[in-house]
Amino acid sequence: MKKKTLALVLAFTMTAALFTGCGSKNETETTQPQTETAAETESEEVDDQAAADEVATLIDAIYVQTRNENTDEQCAAAKAAWDKLTDAQKELVEGENADPDYFGRDTGDASKDDPLNEDGIGENELLVVSFGTSFNDSRAEDIGGVEKALQEANPDWSVRRAFTAQIIINHVQARDGEKIDNVEQALDRAVENGVKNLVVQPTHLMHGAEYDELVDALDGYKDKFETVTIAEPLLGEVGSDATVVNEDKAAVAEAITAEAVKTAGFDSLEAAKEDGTAFVFMGHGTSHTAKVSYSQMAAQMEKLGYDNVFIGTVEGEPEETACENVIAAVKEAGYTKVILRPLMVVAGDHANNDMAGDDDDSWKSQFVASGNFESVDCQIAGLGGIDAIQQIYAAHTKAAIESLGSAMLSSASKSEALADGTYSAKFDTDSGMFHVNEVYDGRGTLMVKDGKMTLHIVMPSQNIVNLFLGTAEDAQKDGAKLIQPTTEEVTYSDGSKEEVYAFDVPVEALDQEFDLALIGTKGKWYDHKVSVSDAKAE
Repeated sequence: MKKKTLALVLAFTMTAALFTGCGSKNETETTQPQTETAAETESEEVDDQAAADEVATLIDAIYVQTRNENTDEQCAAAKAAWDKLTDAQKELVEGENADPDYFGRDTGDASKDDPLNEDGIGENELLVVSFGTSFNDSRAEDIGGVEKALQEANPDWSVRRAFTAQIIINHVQARDGEKIDNVEQALDRAVENGVKNLVVQPTHLMHGAEYDELVDALDGYKDKFETVTIAEPLLGEVGSDATVVNEDKAAVAEAITAEAVKTAGFDSLEAAKEDGTAFVFMGHGTSHTAKVSYSQMAAQMEKLGYDNVFIGTVEGEPEETACENVIAAVKEAGYTKVILRPLMVVAGDHANNDMAGDDDDSWKSQFVASGNFESVDCQIAGLGGIDAIQQIYAAHTKAAIESLGSAMLSSASKSEALADGTYSAKFDTDSGMFHVNEVYDGRGTLMVKDGKMTLHIVMPSQNIVNLFLGTAEDAQKDGAKLIQPTTEEVTYSDGSKEEVYAFDVPVEALDQEFDLALIGTKGKWYDHKVSVSDAKAE
């Protein structure tokens, strides 16, 4: 109970005492228990607030962006204290960031979400990094939807998750007992699991502050992996000014508009326009230089002829995307019906509260309060749940993997490196005319010294005069280093003997095709593709 209430109770008690002094004994006895009851009520209310304040303090302690050695215990303590409160006490929870919704709001079934933080990763990891959301249904459908699509598109890679918002990680852990790796934890897990090739796919919308921080975090781990790269965010490169658009922005504009139109029950965007309906996509907004991306999305909508599609932001940066400016633009364009939808990967706090909430400052409330529109409706759905958006992320991941190119080949070569020694290895070519002597059953002798491999192959005759590690064209250039033959005697199954040529061929990697040109007795060079595999120690 507040101090003012306590003062009133004390005043009431003193007044009652004065009247009691003038009355009879029976009156005194009747009044006294009533005074004690008021005091007890006061005490109970103080105790209720104290219990609620304790929980608020515990929530504020985990509402931080930095994880520490006590985070796990703090999350558990906050939830345990909350569970002990009565329903009435829970309503009293209020702190700097704490409120009854922190633990009490129903955001869906957390068990439907897979945090993807298990070990057993293997050599190739695809780490999907998101800001995160504490809204369980959206986390499973939107972030989980992107992750599942990337895993399906890249079956040879292990998909894992990381969130950049520790505040959200702590919230989900405290409330639902689900642990999600932050970026540092995910990278450490990759190192501990022996990952060699790491591709990071951010689900961020643009090259903003979150993306920059992710790049900085990766810089500290580059020497921990053989290859590492980061893929493009959803909207691709930022561009120099508001008029610059690209294929990514065009694809996103088409995908999100088509989904909004379908959800609204229209056959086409044009049909919605004829109905007087405008679609407003609300993004987060940013003071980062990447904020021009929102202006570019608006320019992209204009380029596509989407006259009844508008772009706004919660933060109002850039300025034309502020709510009041978007309201004015929609009104000026003559539309009388509005459908709001988030321009965000997840339908979390911003979508549910800032866009569709009942408070006066929500976008829905502001559009209604303007008095300019017959109806204002909301579609609460994140971009991550749209199949076409998932495929854009998959395309960015594919490009990142392909960009590794020779770096991954080099990594594969290292992974196949053999200990120094002598091995028998299979020698395959692209021609039946180019093969090892029949006595050796298609195999050669692979010699490994100081990590370098050389394959000794014995030919069927002396008709191949030289070999060259590369193409026939390069073999004929000045300074080309030809592989010279040595002469060996072979004994066939019938006991006959023959002197033939043999060559020592450098091998960069096992199980990988490479160019090996040859020249015969007629003086003409020929291109061939060969490979070395199935090395067995002799």
